[in-house]
Amino acid sequence: MKNRTIIIIVFGLVLFISGCNPSNESPKTLAVENASVGLNSEIEAKVDSLLSIMTIEEKIGQMNQYNGFWDLTGPKPAEGDEAKKYEHLSKGWVGSMLNVRGVKDVKAVQKIAVEESRLGIPLIIGFDVIHGYKTMSPIPLAESASWDLKAIEKSAAVAAQEASAAGINWTFAPMVDISRDARWGRVMEGAGEDPFLGSKIAIARVKGFQGDNLAKNNTIAACAKHFAGYGFSESGRDYNTVDVGSSTLNNIIFPPFRAATDAGVRTFMNSFNELNGIPATGNKFLQRDILKNDWKFSGFIVSDWGSMTEMINHGYAEDDKDAAKIAANAGSDMDMESYVYIEHLATLVKEGKVKEDIINDAAKRILRVKYELGLFDDPYKYCDEAREKEITGSKEIHEAALDMAKKSIVLLKNDNNLLPLKKEGVSIALIGGLASDKDSPLGSWRIGADDNSAVSVLEGMQQYKENSLLYTKGADVSIGKTSFVSETKINTTDKSGFEEAIQAAKNADIVVAVLGEVGFQSGEGRSRTALGLPGVQQELLEELYKVNNNIVLVLNNGRPLVLDWADKHIPAILEAWQLGSQSGNAIAQVLYGDYNPSAKLPMSFPRSVGQVPIYYNYKNTGRPKASDPGTVFWTHYSDEQNTPLYVFGHGLSYTTFEYKDLKIEGINTSSATPNIKVSVTLTNSGERQGKEVVQLYIRDHFASVTRPVKELKGFELVSLESKETKQVTFELDSETLGFFNNQNEWVVESGTFTVFVGGSSDTSTKADFEIK
Repeated sequence: MKNRTIIIIVFGLVLFISGCNPSNESPKTLAVENASVGLNSEIEAKVDSLLSIMTIEEKIGQMNQYNGFWDLTGPKPAEGDEAKKYEHLSKGWVGSMLNVRGVKDVKAVQKIAVEESRLGIPLIIGFDVIHGYKTMSPIPLAESASWDLKAIEKSAAVAAQEASAAGINWTFAPMVDISRDARWGRVMEGAGEDPFLGSKIAIARVKGFQGDNLAKNNTIAACAKHFAGYGFSESGRDYNTVDVGSSTLNNIIFPPFRAATDAGVRTFMNSFNELNGIPATGNKFLQRDILKNDWKFSGFIVSDWGSMTEMINHGYAEDDKDAAKIAANAGSDMDMESYVYIEHLATLVKEGKVKEDIINDAAKRILRVKYELGLFDDPYKYCDEAREKEITGSKEIHEAALDMAKKSIVLLKNDNNLLPLKKEGVSIALIGGLASDKDSPLGSWRIGADDNSAVSVLEGMQQYKENSLLYTKGADVSIGKTSFVSETKINTTDKSGFEEAIQAAKNADIVVAVLGEVGFQSGEGRSRTALGLPGVQQELLEELYKVNNNIVLVLNNGRPLVLDWADKHIPAILEAWQLGSQSGNAIAQVLYGDYNPSAKLPMSFPRSVGQVPIYYNYKNTGRPKASDPGTVFWTHYSDEQNTPLYVFGHGLSYTTFEYKDLKIEGINTSSATPNIKVSVTLTNSGERQGKEVVQLYIRDHFASVTRPVKELKGFELVSLESKETKQVTFELDSETLGFFNNQNEWVVESGTFTVFVGGSSDTSTKADFEIK
């Protein structure tokens, strides 16, 4: 302890004497990669001074991240890999730990790093706080359906509050991958198919996690992932190859990442896939050229789990050492669970295969974020057991989770106003294994949550006591216990509960059928080729319909499903996703009309899996329509329509809205400084108060690079009382009217544009304008 004290004093003297640039870093190298605007000069001076007294091994140690690996409150490991990792911790050769949670464990591991290592550099503690820590909010795709940016920001802030109270100061979220393929299980983790909506949500979630000051003990560093293209994995199969052109990359994939950068996100995570034949972890174009150079990103990049050594499987790296060289040179700053940096980087530097400038830059970026988090001022600032006990699972956090859950529910269909349900004098048969499920609503990214801790639909509906409610399962969705790491086994044979469910339906006024996916059927590694109701559920639904047509279908799922039969037969359909800890209460309040649904789909729902990938902002082909009736030579399917079943932006309410008087100001404007004002009059024409997401789309008819038939360029969530009217106004400028051409230039071109305003991407309310 005495020696460490002396070294800290020396460090302080070096800081005082050396000023802002004491290291041996090449100014030319770092002038580009550290050119971010707004860096804190005091922090930069401290980082540079610390770097100047670090050994190469200690710098590389900052680039090394380990998973939690032993009982941290028990005796230290004596042998094997755990003992080796403990030794690395005590030497200061570990920069971060992940999956260490709870104040006691975090404090124990932080104590080793701070009090046993030479320089006492604190760890940054990472965790997958994807949509909550212990109290779960809706899955991110569901939250995105709210189109409520303030609510999404608050949800992330609440998650940060609860996670930070448990000692965590870094989350591997938000996932901002755009995806058009519902077969890919990780669509549940993102914001859907649209880059404009995805960008706005990325900003909201970064702001929510990070707040206005990272040094506060209730904020955590965010991580934009996965850079880049992961959502375009071929055939929707996780970890698969990605092959896209520069137009798609610049105009669809990059925008949410750029938005997160501009919002100040402090970390990025690279992706598992290859892009243009190069794995993202070793992709210099993505990490150095785009992110660190063009976008001036000043935080650090962490690999995804084991992705450095996975470059060997890709056929890009020869072995672990080669993988370390490729990843470091490409700009991947921190190694998550591959161990290649700690094993090989020092040797690679000595051999001249990795420049020390690269090590310095990576370590500097990591140390910068640690200073911004305030960890050097107080390494134990997140380790307050009293605060952990007070905040974890608090009433405030559960209220926020309930609010977000209600705002995430989409009313897909409501024929004959079957919903909302009457609150008395009605007999209801509640059917479906998911109706009593307290685990699936938590979703698949709920590592910190307690199993079976969600409010079930059954429990939520039991709060309304003036109706007769009879529950029967009908059928389980899965067989046996499911988990984060195991395949989910689906029930495809057991229909022993059908008869009881059919009798209940026959004797009821209304059937509420809760069907869909179990919590671990979507998420990472959960790709599907069939998107219908899993197992025997479709057959159960059809049998119920034979005896009672008054069915409300409540869907619990993590991705768009194929609902063609249900749409044709079931009068009311509620998309309730996986809504987190307060799921059942939220669903019951919407079913009974205590909350009027206002959510809109962030992804298109296909009619058939054969349409996938399907998305609203497609491009016309040379043959978009049949030239003659009956001709076969145009872009279509012979056995299905081209259109989705439910379009992007679709969502109904218990009231109705009318759009009229679409007006455009600045119809003839210059492409150099375009300024278009669009206004529309919105009226709540129904009998209830409600909220409507007013959506604005444009079409650029002719361009140097073909443009989509529609592009979302604005939206506003408007609340109106019955019969109330409001004028909603949007402004279009160079940011919303431009695009990237094939020379990677942002351009606004002259020509004819159409603007569409309405309640979904299928709106027909439109007008034209010209840019000169």
